[in-house]
Amino acid sequence: MSLDLDFLYNMNEGPLRSGLIVLGVALVSVLVAILLHRMGVALVRRLARGRPFTTTATQVTFNASRTCVILFMLRLVLAGAPDNTPGITRISYLTSVAFILALTWFLMRCVKSVSTTVINLNPYDVADNLKARRILTQTRVLSRSAYFIIALLGLAFVLLTLPGARQFGASLLASAGVAGIVAGIAAKPVLGNFFAGLQIAFSQPIRIDDVLIVKGEWGRVEEITGTFVVVRIWDERRMIVPLQWFIENPFENWTHTSSTILGTVFLWLDFTVPTAAIRAEFERVCQTLPLWDKRVCVMHVTDTSERNMQVRLLVSARDSGSAFDLRCQIREHMIGFIASNYPDALPRLRAEVSPRNQPEALDTIIDGAPGEKSS
Repeated sequence: MSLDLDFLYNMNEGPLRSGLIVLGVALVSVLVAILLHRMGVALVRRLARGRPFTTTATQVTFNASRTCVILFMLRLVLAGAPDNTPGITRISYLTSVAFILALTWFLMRCVKSVSTTVINLNPYDVADNLKARRILTQTRVLSRSAYFIIALLGLAFVLLTLPGARQFGASLLASAGVAGIVAGIAAKPVLGNFFAGLQIAFSQPIRIDDVLIVKGEWGRVEEITGTFVVVRIWDERRMIVPLQWFIENPFENWTHTSSTILGTVFLWLDFTVPTAAIRAEFERVCQTLPLWDKRVCVMHVTDTSERNMQVRLLVSARDSGSAFDLRCQIREHMIGFIASNYPDALPRLRAEVSPRNQPEALDTIIDGAPGEKSS
């Protein structure tokens, strides 16, 4: 399809005037393209009122779609321009390349609009956000993969417009033996992370905002890119981990099925401690703490040694951060309660003197050494 402008050449005014007229028609086509684009967007928004995907798409892709329409109209004008128009070949080539790049930009903005709409429809800043985080992770990883594929296709189409692109491709195919092995080895990390990202998107061993233990560090998944994962550690450091690492190595995910978690507080106490009183105080203080989610509040004596016994206080919380704060509060309160009410129940070292050795021990205390008499 093209606009036939051969009548410009028959006006016997020469190439310069022909070029000026083509320029004027191009400017008019740009104004027409802008007008048609505005009318089309207004019509789509009116028809798609109340539909979030279409409404968001008209907003996110507005500039890209307008650029595509303008370049398309310019391409039509240049295709119908006379052959003697100054610089027509070079301008047509640049316009074609720009049109391909604009289409690539438009497709990437379409992917962006879909991902934005999905994320807005599934907010993850709520208490029970497991489903939202699953959808968010899939959306981000798949959208980045789509960006990569679209950009790769756009670059390929641009290269196909180059005069030597076909010879270049033929030479690569001819030397596919060695070049293929070298390229495969060089691209292995990139391709490995790409396919690892797709696997994470569908199998989802990790999601956005998941709580992980990675290489002994506690942190949350802050971002999942096309090549690596950003883990925000509790002290605000950032750990950058390649995507492929999560496929090949074991790690802990504390929020894989639910954000709720159990926390433990261990106390080493003397055997004389009244466990019933300790249990009653523990259950009472749990009722007063807002971080406790009212699911689990259990005390057990889990171990003993030759000097004392181990008491485990088990509590539940809605997430790992709340569980850590809850454990600290319970530990501080129970230590203060035991120190105030049962100070002898805290761990201590006993020493016992045998009755048959008491006279000798008394002499040692009085005289400073066994068997010595004071002067």
